Amino acid sequence: MTVSGTVKRTLAAACAAVLTISGAAGADGAKVVPAAAGQARGPVTNLPLPRFVSLKTDKGNARRGPSLTHRIDWVFTRRGMPLQVTAEYGHWRRVRDRDGQGGWVHYALLSGVRTVLVEQDMLTAHALPNPQSPAVAAFELGVVARLGDCIPDWCEISAGGHEGWVPKTALWGVAPDEIRD
Repeated sequence: MTVSGTVKRTLAAACAAVLTISGAAGADGAKVVPAAAGQARGPVTNLPLPRFVSLKTDKGNARRGPSLTHRIDWVFTRRGMPLQVTAEYGHWRRVRDRDGQGGWVHYALLSGVRTVLVEQDMLTAHALPNPQSPAVAAFELGVVARLGDCIPDWCEISAGGHEGWVPKTALWGVAPDEIRD
């Protein structure tokens, strides 16, 4: 039995429509499950999407798709670098860095330890989350720091044996509305 081209195209279109309506997988196989509170959740971990993680190793290959057979598009080479998870598929997480570079990374290369990237040169850290409080440190542009507590406009960070409170707007790796205790 042979199937004509028209029947094949019609069948393919019907399958695509069913997948689109059911909200199944995206073009790269990633699923995003909407949460009741309006925030999407990953289908594998049930954690919020997007969310921030950090690179656990000195080298992490970002691939075009979620498997070892996909080509490597990017290599992350900085341990602790904050990354944003935007999708999940099996043991793979689609991530991006602050410049938008990224791809699919195996979950074993990622850590839940929160870090941030300092986006302002010689960022003054204060003893308290107040610009009038004493300065206790200064962080250079590009420093990867450990993320501590966050209130609406400030976050506590630490790096190189120094810690202090800095404006949240000077950091990448923390959501603008994120609160951490």
